[in-house]
Amino acid sequence: MEALHNHFLNNPAQKISFENREVELQRIINQRVASGKTMRTTGTVTIPVVFHIVMRRPTSVTDSQILAQLDTVNRDYAGLNQSNARILAAFRDVYGSSGIEFCLAQRTPDDQPTTGIVRYTTTQTGFTDVTGIQSGSVKHASTGGADSWDPTRYLNIWVCDFTNNLLGYATFPNTGRADEQGVVINQRSLPGGSAASYNYGKTLTHELGHFFNLYHIWGDDNGSCAGTDYIDDTPNQGKETEGLPTGIVTDYCSPSAPGIMYQNYMDYTYDAGLLMFTKLQVARMEAAFSTYRSSLGASNACVPITINRNDAQLKFINSPDQRLCEASFTPQITIENRGSQTLTSLIIEAKIDDGTVVRSTWTGSVPTYQQALISLPEMQTAEGNHAITITISSPNGVADEDISTDVLTKEFMYYEPVEAPVREGFENSFLPVAWDIVNEDAGITWERTNRSAKTGTYSVRINNMDNVETGQKDYLRSPTVNIANVDSAFVSFQVAAASYANSSAQTTMWDTLQVLISTDCGKTYTSVYKKWGASLVTRTGATRTEFVPGSSEWRREEINLGRFISNGEVLVAFQNITGNGNNIYLDDINIRTVTVNPNLKEEGFLVTPNPTDGAISVQFYPHPATLKAIQIYNVSGQLMVEREIVNGQVPGNIYDFMLTNCNAGLYVVRAVFEDKVLTKKFVKVK
Repeated sequence: MEALHNHFLNNPAQKISFENREVELQRIINQRVASGKTMRTTGTVTIPVVFHIVMRRPTSVTDSQILAQLDTVNRDYAGLNQSNARILAAFRDVYGSSGIEFCLAQRTPDDQPTTGIVRYTTTQTGFTDVTGIQSGSVKHASTGGADSWDPTRYLNIWVCDFTNNLLGYATFPNTGRADEQGVVINQRSLPGGSAASYNYGKTLTHELGHFFNLYHIWGDDNGSCAGTDYIDDTPNQGKETEGLPTGIVTDYCSPSAPGIMYQNYMDYTYDAGLLMFTKLQVARMEAAFSTYRSSLGASNACVPITINRNDAQLKFINSPDQRLCEASFTPQITIENRGSQTLTSLIIEAKIDDGTVVRSTWTGSVPTYQQALISLPEMQTAEGNHAITITISSPNGVADEDISTDVLTKEFMYYEPVEAPVREGFENSFLPVAWDIVNEDAGITWERTNRSAKTGTYSVRINNMDNVETGQKDYLRSPTVNIANVDSAFVSFQVAAASYANSSAQTTMWDTLQVLISTDCGKTYTSVYKKWGASLVTRTGATRTEFVPGSSEWRREEINLGRFISNGEVLVAFQNITGNGNNIYLDDINIRTVTVNPNLKEEGFLVTPNPTDGAISVQFYPHPATLKAIQIYNVSGQLMVEREIVNGQVPGNIYDFMLTNCNAGLYVVRAVFEDKVLTKKFVKVK
């Protein structure tokens, strides 16, 4: 709970949306209670578990400890705790048992055998990760921990040393990053561990309660009696319980018998005294599971692997990328030997769309469960959107014993660079020709909408309002644009955005819009624009409903791309990074170039048109930083017009004059600089 509290301090928008989701969850719980529906009556749900043991000496945690820990939580959640006879008589009627059970994973995310207990050696002496749901160095290999396994298929439990006295923490449903979902426990809290009075394995029982949306039984209200755990069959309680009380215990929130429920797993009583969940706690956990974590129950991760003799798997199509830069390319694939025999040969077939099949034979040596990267013969494609299909067959010259993993298809696109300008208001089909979207998480992404537009009827938006994940990156990418041999290049666009929390609030997380430039067809990017919070929003204040901008809630942005001209070709990507905020809209994207008149570029000073019937433009190249004044004289030496530069602030490169009231004849323009004077003649006609 400390992790959740600290997270909400830093991210108030998530607290608001979390509270709104609590209302919906409570409605679902009430329906389940009214119907008498429980998982125990409709069928037990089995959740695959992987224990990541991350320590300097991970072997110091034994398999028998993990098995004892798993047995403890299974007994606690099934209501089969051997000590349940000690539950106070007044609370036996609300004693609950769930239909949730846990099993050790038998296969990895890559479908290789596992015991569900994985050990990692770290250089870290311990971890302290309660600054928020988003934190968790133990959950990432890059910070000395271990990366999670697919959180939609596995309940990830990290076992480690802590640098403080914390026993564990967990992520609540529908909050925080997907790759950090799970529970972290101190290895000292395992059965037989060294945490005195907290070494029966009840820490994991408690933290799994949080994982399934249970709060502390005292409501975390600092003793005010005003807080709640959202459970009607648990008594009000002022603070957490310490020690190992017996008999009826009352406090100022429950001053009469039966008193407080100090035997509840969501209290802080010593492990020996924790005995029960209530029926409504079970209903809440099961509702949270059904609403937010049901994919765990559909996982096959507890089904053991069956190993065939000859079985090759096509793991990935590594190349082509989603966007090709050249019409010719070399496909690359990754294969894995899933058979017990060493893989020495394969037949591989590749085709683009419904085109000609390119067949090749691979030979090599790949042991069981090892992989190989294979390059295929070069292929050619035409402009357009395509799909490449790869099929593998005949491992070791015999039939593949599992053909379900032998075919993959990948979409890609190839378009020649286009000339500027590229103007896109999304009024026609979506996606426009040669545009694409990168959506690696396959979740909410950029979409065309007619809810609002700066001009016309349509714009594009990303629905951050409904995206509960944070840190996800989605790219809307332009065609590759040729900007070679120009003098200037720019990208402009209209943006509209709002925040769920007040944009002036102090927070570590916002929806972020970034504009990125790629000069290598999307392989690498350079950031040229990055805004979030108050710098991004076009509506001030918090917007707690879906943001649909009004006509005045758009802002034009323009970015100078001059530093990329020498690269010749650019791709412009609009990247959204989710932060539990509100919707972002884009419209009227314009990638344009400017080419300076060659006479102006050569001479640095030009008057056009010449001759003129009244209107002239005085142009400079490059920017005339030391310009002091522009004067126009007739042939008699009479000053007709003068424009002085105020306070040395030269506003631009072009200055317009209207001479319709001047007589026809020859005139002289004098450009007065700090260190020189330039002159040009022009003729006024009529």
